[in-house]
Amino acid sequence: MTFPSPLAQPTHSTPAPPPPAPPRPELRVPASTGGRIVLWLAAIVLGFIALGLAAYFLTFLGPVAAVLAAILALIPLTLVLLAIRIVDRWEPEPKGLVALALAWGAVGSVAIALGVDLMVGLVVPEVPETLSAVLQAPIVEELAKGAGVLLIFVAARRAFDGPVDGVVYGALIGAGFAFTENILYFADSLITGGVESAAYTFFLRGVLSPFAHVMFTAVTGYALGRAARKGLRGGAGSGHWIVGVGGAIALHALWNGSAVFADFFALYAMLQVPLFVLFVVAVVLLRREEARLTRVRLGEYAAAGWFSAGEVDMLATRAGRARAVAWSHTLPGDRSAAMRRFIAEATSLAAARQRVVTGRDPDAAADERVYLERATRARADVLAR
Repeated sequence: MTFPSPLAQPTHSTPAPPPPAPPRPELRVPASTGGRIVLWLAAIVLGFIALGLAAYFLTFLGPVAAVLAAILALIPLTLVLLAIRIVDRWEPEPKGLVALALAWGAVGSVAIALGVDLMVGLVVPEVPETLSAVLQAPIVEELAKGAGVLLIFVAARRAFDGPVDGVVYGALIGAGFAFTENILYFADSLITGGVESAAYTFFLRGVLSPFAHVMFTAVTGYALGRAARKGLRGGAGSGHWIVGVGGAIALHALWNGSAVFADFFALYAMLQVPLFVLFVVAVVLLRREEARLTRVRLGEYAAAGWFSAGEVDMLATRAGRARAVAWSHTLPGDRSAAMRRFIAEATSLAAARQRVVTGRDPDAAADERVYLERATRARADVLAR
């Protein structure tokens, strides 16, 4: 008999038996061929565009200014990526998609924004600076960045499980965009105003606002994450995407407007800092919701006999995971790597189970079987005598 889900099987009184002795074939989550092709094509196109942008920077900014600006831009980028990594630790996204999201922000969305700016300049030679900053830039840039989040949502839907995933992908794209934009700003300041001007620009963009673009595009990612949590796929999530992009545009316009129409530092202290605090609090709450869902879904496996209640408690809390990894270090041969693999596979299993529960992902049951087998293998590796 074929069961739609491991939980549809008869209840087990004991955990799953250990896997066969090595060598064991690596189990892979079935991938969508169409989505994989789209992602590879996007990566190839981004590679060519990156070469063009590098040539553009070296030609029009000069090699010295471009390289120094890139080094400066790496400082806030590193800070932002460390923060995103903390958010993403509960259920880490695939490294390939992380790289693609960062590349889309740093290359694809920048190329789109520069191309649109060029076309607008040809049609309307002199756009007022206020209009460009408060209207054109937020709309064009957030649509360009949001397109990258939508690409991942459509082409890699099975790695896009909920709001936290959406925030991570949106934040990565925003971080990539800010990195390339910072190169332009830092180099321009260095060329036109020297070291003092470049230092002031670095303070404004690298110290006061390294998370600005991250927050804007994270709103788009959050909206698509809500669509993912509901089980929506492909074009069915377009409505959420439009709402998310609209929110990102509004925040971006508010940020730029504070520099154009008001006292930037006063508005920064009274509005932007509280917004950032709210953003951090929202991310913490989303992480807690992810932990709650992990406990609920893994609890269903425990009820079916696949895991013990103690294992669920361990897997569903950050403190429990830390204690488990610390304990695995004391085992013969240091089995912390196997413990981390067990935690990661079990978390992915819970996410796949959530997609099964929604009933709108026809591939979720296949993913669930693979993650369940990989989790039980990892656990056997931890407990091997």
